[in-house]
Amino acid sequence: MAKLAFCVLVALAALGHLSDGIIIIPWWRLATQVKSISWENCDSGKLPGTIKSLSISPDPVSIPGEVTVSVVLNTDLPLSSPLQIKISAEKELLGEWLTVPCVDEFGSCTYNDVCNLLDSFFKPGQQCPGPLATYGLPCHCPFKAGSYALPTTSFKIKNLSLPSWMADGSYRVTGILSHKNKEIGCAKFTFSLSSTSSWWW
Repeated sequence: MAKLAFCVLVALAALGHLSDGIIIIPWWRLATQVKSISWENCDSGKLPGTIKSLSISPDPVSIPGEVTVSVVLNTDLPLSSPLQIKISAEKELLGEWLTVPCVDEFGSCTYNDVCNLLDSFFKPGQQCPGPLATYGLPCHCPFKAGSYALPTTSFKIKNLSLPSWMADGSYRVTGILSHKNKEIGCAKFTFSLSSTSSWWW
C-alpha cells in the first residue's frame, strides 16, 4: 500500500497487528462493538494521497469477531522516510467534543517515523503477511506512486481487554500524513464504541 497503501497499513497498524488474516487489537483499542463507521478525505481529495473507496462491514463490527474490508488508495507521489502521521482524536461528552490525550500511544498522538513503525509490525526482509502478499501490496517504505487496491477481504479480530472508561462513546479521528513538513494526505473517521462494561465518560 504505497502512499495510499501506506495509509491503509497505518490504519491497520493503528488498530493492531495484521498477520495471516488476523487483526490483533491492542488493549487500548478493544470495544465490544464498533458502530456507524464513516469516513471522508478532509481535503476534498485535493492532496496527493487520497482514499478512493473504503468499505467496512458488518455494522456493527463485533470484537471478537470477523470484519470484511475493501479499500482503494491512490498516491500521486512516491513516499519515503521520514513519514509522519498526526492523529487528532476527539470524544463526545454531553454534546461537546473533547480532545483525547495521547496516552500509551493511543489518542491524539504524532508518529514521526511511520516507516520504522511499519518495520516493527512487518519485519524487513520477510514477505508481507496474508492478503497483502496475495494482492501484491507492499508493507515497507519506500512506496511508489500509484493506486493500490485491497479487494473484499475478511479478517478475524481477536479479543483483548480495553479500560472500561474508554470503551463507550462517539469518536471522531483525523489523520494527517506528511513528509518533510509537506502535507500529503488527510482523512477523517467517525464511529461509536460500545462495551458491556463501562464505568463513566
